[in-house]
Amino acid sequence: MKYAAILICLAGSAVAQSGPSTFSLPAGCDAYLTVQSESCRVDHHFICDGDPDGHQRRVSLDEQGLTYVGEIDAETQWISSFQVLSGHTERLESRPAEPASFSELIAKGIDDFDFRTMSDEIGETRYVGQDTLTGRQITIDGVTLDETTFDITAYDAAGNEVWSAKGNEFISRDWRMFLSGTGTVTTPNGTFERANRPVEFIFPGEPGFLSSRPKHGCGVAISSADILKETRHDNL
Repeated sequence: MKYAAILICLAGSAVAQSGPSTFSLPAGCDAYLTVQSESCRVDHHFICDGDPDGHQRRVSLDEQGLTYVGEIDAETQWISSFQVLSGHTERLESRPAEPASFSELIAKGIDDFDFRTMSDEIGETRYVGQDTLTGRQITIDGVTLDETTFDITAYDAAGNEVWSAKGNEFISRDWRMFLSGTGTVTTPNGTFERANRPVEFIFPGEPGFLSSRPKHGCGVAISSADILKETRHDNL
């Protein structure tokens, strides 16, 4: 269902742009959370029939429509993703050297990762880094989150650094997911600041649930860092 779901989501997004204000999910999928973020992005988190236990998916939209489709497992491993702007997909390798582990982060306060993704369009990418709990909790729109620091570097198949990023994010223990924060992205073209903290958490039955319209921070020029790539956890 992975790529079929992506195509259906794309079709739904195209319809949403021209008329309805509610995003349509693929058949057999149920959303449980919509997140409106500060950088003109709205995310919908959902689960689908037939997926392994603990897997969940996310679609992201900006003012123009769908930008991202992704799937993670119960440990927040990046199983697959589709970047709409670049048109490329990535899939997690079968045996990561150091798998990302949400459970280890919660238990020990720190988690190292070292894994590769495979892509027909851009080839192999290696991601190496670390997530650490700061011990600080923050409440946003009534939802309590734990703050983290992150440090991640992406390498191409030849071992050349493609980009790196560091900063702060958040985790939800209940939803077993990372949420965006603030950070610095360094690329061969320079260093860029980025911020996309959550502003609103919207649940089924509430106004704005599954809205296709981002609400906050729109109309601002997109930075080079945003065009280049989101950090790993933003992509989950």
